[in-house]
Amino acid sequence: MSNTEHHGMKPLEGLSPYCRMSQYGEEQRDDRFGRLFPELAPNYTRPDVLIEAGKAGGNMEDPNDKGRTDNVPVGMIFFGQFVDHDITLDASTTFDSVIDNPGEVANVRTPTLDLDCIYGVGPEAQPYLFEQGGPFGGVKLLTGADNPGQAGIPASDLLRSPNGRAIIGDPRNDENRIISQIQLAIIRFHNHVAQTLHDEEGLEGHDLYEEARRTTTWHYQWAVVNDFLIDICGKPVVERILGCGREFYCGHVPFIPVEFSVAAYRFGHSMIPMKVQVQTGGNRFELFGTKLGRGFEPISDADAVVDWHELLFTPENRIVERAQKMDTLLAGDLLDLPFVTGSAAEKSLATRNLLRGNTFLLPAGEKVAEAMCCDQTDIDKVIKKANKINADFGDEGIPLWLYILAEAEVIGRAEPGGSTTKGEGLGPVGATIVAEVIIGLLELDDHAYLGANRNWSPREEWNTLGKLVTAAQP
Repeated sequence: MSNTEHHGMKPLEGLSPYCRMSQYGEEQRDDRFGRLFPELAPNYTRPDVLIEAGKAGGNMEDPNDKGRTDNVPVGMIFFGQFVDHDITLDASTTFDSVIDNPGEVANVRTPTLDLDCIYGVGPEAQPYLFEQGGPFGGVKLLTGADNPGQAGIPASDLLRSPNGRAIIGDPRNDENRIISQIQLAIIRFHNHVAQTLHDEEGLEGHDLYEEARRTTTWHYQWAVVNDFLIDICGKPVVERILGCGREFYCGHVPFIPVEFSVAAYRFGHSMIPMKVQVQTGGNRFELFGTKLGRGFEPISDADAVVDWHELLFTPENRIVERAQKMDTLLAGDLLDLPFVTGSAAEKSLATRNLLRGNTFLLPAGEKVAEAMCCDQTDIDKVIKKANKINADFGDEGIPLWLYILAEAEVIGRAEPGGSTTKGEGLGPVGATIVAEVIIGLLELDDHAYLGANRNWSPREEWNTLGKLVTAAQP
């Protein structure tokens, strides 16, 4: 790779990269999935090879604690899951089909970082999410604290119906305790912002709601770019895209590419530890155990309440639990999911990810790397690592998801000064896909801070993810 094409980025020429049409001769729709590399042939790997690669007890299982990252807090990985739920939901495809045209697959979520998982469709259409009456009627969001008669520990929980289900914009954000506590933290942050704007500017009613939502959303978006993307993709990659433009994520409307949703953005599966400590001096609990893994019902155990100072870097400067290293190994429970019934292949998250690559006709990882003009020496290193998982992949067909994990392990995250750190974050292919898509979603949304006001800066007291989620923490 030449010095002028760091991590495979070619110089942009005019506006043409932003004007690509769909590979099917149609304009890309924002409520459909799409492709980043429509010109690349789809890869195919025999299902038995994929099942062998991802099986429990196989070469992708981490039998021990493989080690933690140096500076990626474990809370950042769960925040990544929250971001995923904010921008994408495929509710229609299955493993036993072929998705030739992802433009025919509906994305049930809006493909913008607009926090519709928090706000739903707003106080007029979903008034039951909001307070009623007074200066904060239709403004502040309800939590369990507003319903002290609900089961469990309502003061530390989401608002719930009598059957225990959370009353929120996206039910997936109640599937485990940590993600539900992120949902609660951002609801509380919105309410804190609303109170602050009311006290400082005297806003009420609809005007207060709109300004509180914009302020909350923009601070969240700022954290996604300046905390999450820098941790996962590396500061040089983020700064390059913001300063030089996107090369591969192009078009007129925000959309979710399958190379992102089916492969690159599933990096977090490698970084999830099976035990997490969520309180100062507390025990480390199994992620899928009764304390943290029980979703879709009220919190009944005080030990499951998350103290975000323990999982993210905040001004309290505590010793924060780190995420697992990003590599080709997954924790054993992820290869034998306890809440999934069916065959061994269906119970392995790794196998499911690999099979979806076939379903969506994803190109091979090395072909994407070549299209990005990555150095062939680096590509060969990644292929060699991936083939240690299963030699049957050969030299011309590493599944994109596995390639991205292997790339993180043998090349690693870009660092200032031109170095890289293995296992700390995504390598050049994965980082470029993830950062270009997320930054592109913001730049193509005229309601986002990067699409509406590129000179906007957050308030200092809310300018990091750690500050945001603890701003209203009791």
